[in-house]
Amino acid sequence: MAVATDIAAMYRAPRQTVRRLLTMGVREDRALLYLMLACALIFVAQWPRLAREAHLDAAVPLDARIGGALLAWFFLAPLLLYAVAAITRLAARLLGGRGTWYTARLALFWSLLAAAPMWLLSGLAAGFLGPGGALQGVSALALGVFLVFWGLALLETERPTMLA
Repeated sequence: MAVATDIAAMYRAPRQTVRRLLTMGVREDRALLYLMLACALIFVAQWPRLAREAHLDAAVPLDARIGGALLAWFFLAPLLLYAVAAITRLAARLLGGRGTWYTARLALFWSLLAAAPMWLLSGLAAGFLGPGGALQGVSALALGVFLVFWGLALLETERPTMLA
């Protein structure tokens, strides 16, 4: 299936979608693609907020703000997310999880990509509405969707029937 179709399926049946992704075998290139696509979409989601901030405070131009976001989302976030996946795998192992290092990465990276549409919505709210209750609500919803997806993906990847 296409990635967009898989993302839509994740909102309907998250555990089944993750289970299907696991049946595709260990594909580190696919996990890295999910991570980079998620980072790219979240980077793009920042643009409306950055444009608003640059318009309201011209001390830092828009291109400098976008450059900082580019550095953060394409160079720093992937390293941090690999570390988070490793820590998650270690914690799951202590709790009896049967997944692998790959499945921990897949769960995190796929969940981040699947929640990216919510981050795009949050970015639009930040750009058009600015700070306030609506932005907080949309951002909380985006974070909640990501955490639910990640939690369900971890349940699926760490269950005893997974290959170790």
